Amino acid sequence: MNGMEFNDVVARQHAPLVQRAAAIAAAQALGTATQLRDAGDRSPHAGGAHVVTLEQSAAPEIIREGAQRFRLRYDEAGSETALAALLACSAKPGMPIAADTESLSVLALADRLAASDIPVLINGPTGTGKEVLSRFIHNRSPRADKPFVAVNCAAMPEAMLEALLFGHQKGAFTGATSSSEGFFRAADGGTLLLDEIAEMPLALQAKLLRALQESEVVPIGSTLPIKIDVRVIACANRDLPTEVAEGRFRADLFYRLNVFPISLKPLRDRPDDIAPLAFALALRHTMPGKQMPFISEGALSLLKVHSWPGNVRELENVVRRALLLADGKPCVSPEHIVFDGTARLVPAEMAPSIAALAPAEPVVPGKRLSNIVQLSEARAIMATLEACGGSRVQAARQLGISERTLRYRLASFREAGLAVAGGRR
Repeated sequence: MNGMEFNDVVARQHAPLVQRAAAIAAAQALGTATQLRDAGDRSPHAGGAHVVTLEQSAAPEIIREGAQRFRLRYDEAGSETALAALLACSAKPGMPIAADTESLSVLALADRLAASDIPVLINGPTGTGKEVLSRFIHNRSPRADKPFVAVNCAAMPEAMLEALLFGHQKGAFTGATSSSEGFFRAADGGTLLLDEIAEMPLALQAKLLRALQESEVVPIGSTLPIKIDVRVIACANRDLPTEVAEGRFRADLFYRLNVFPISLKPLRDRPDDIAPLAFALALRHTMPGKQMPFISEGALSLLKVHSWPGNVRELENVVRRALLLADGKPCVSPEHIVFDGTARLVPAEMAPSIAALAPAEPVVPGKRLSNIVQLSEARAIMATLEACGGSRVQAARQLGISERTLRYRLASFREAGLAVAGGRR
């Protein structure tokens, strides 16, 4: 059973919200379904089910009614905030959250890979969710009931890494007062994640290659190999082919691991993932028993124009900060969004003043803050495009965003009725 379950009443009362969310949930292939219910439904809940109760209201909010039960009040069924909030409420703990088409494609591919035992190499910048994707592959595999062991190769002392990976006998070296099985044997039958594998010393890479080829390890201080049954997932935030070319990574180990590579893009290149991730992180970090401030459209607009050099880890910092600043208030507003560094649409030397980014015409009372932010963003982007002679590549570079994100912004401006030119490559 995949995606979301809902009856005809929910489909009628909460369209198009449930149709959009159900399509995304089905694409994520997350296994057990989330039950969507209407607030007027008085039938008993199924025991242990993941349930989200939907209610249209002028005051949007998320209420946690149990470990796997939420009540979502939203104002507009077609709004991005309502969709993002529903995806966050429907997410299972520790599972990926995505709405961007490329991210959904990666999850679909990972779901297919999970059924096999072939090694997987996940590339991507720090903080993009490589370990979360690794756990997803493990949880969707036949090994799901066996151990998942994550090892950060960069965080382990180089002198101890071999003993930590392969184990050691008592007395094998000074301080070895007892024997240890090591991470490979701890993960026997399950999955071993080798994170930041590019940081592994060359000498140890040769021993890792042998362990992968022979499916056995030799603990330090022993001469007898021990058979293991481990599925290995490796992650790297550096370009391994470059590391191989420059002699910092063994070519034979690279080809052993690179059976099926997956690449995760930076968060700035996955703009549709930002809103559901923000809501999910807010749910995660709201103290038990406290009401979670709802993230406003204006706050989401600010999040979506940031370049996110720290990716999802930076987003988590920003969300936690916003929750603290909004404590006691019903929603997270733009004034609660404080980035790790100065957030600018353009570099400081080119950035116009805040006054220059404000709408040229007087603000109409009652006008949504998100519309004001979008209009200001459009002016800044178009000014940069004009300064770059219409080149999207140059404008994106100066704005600190990808060309894909710039195209996305231009398309969203047109959909909102703003007259913008498309620029050129």
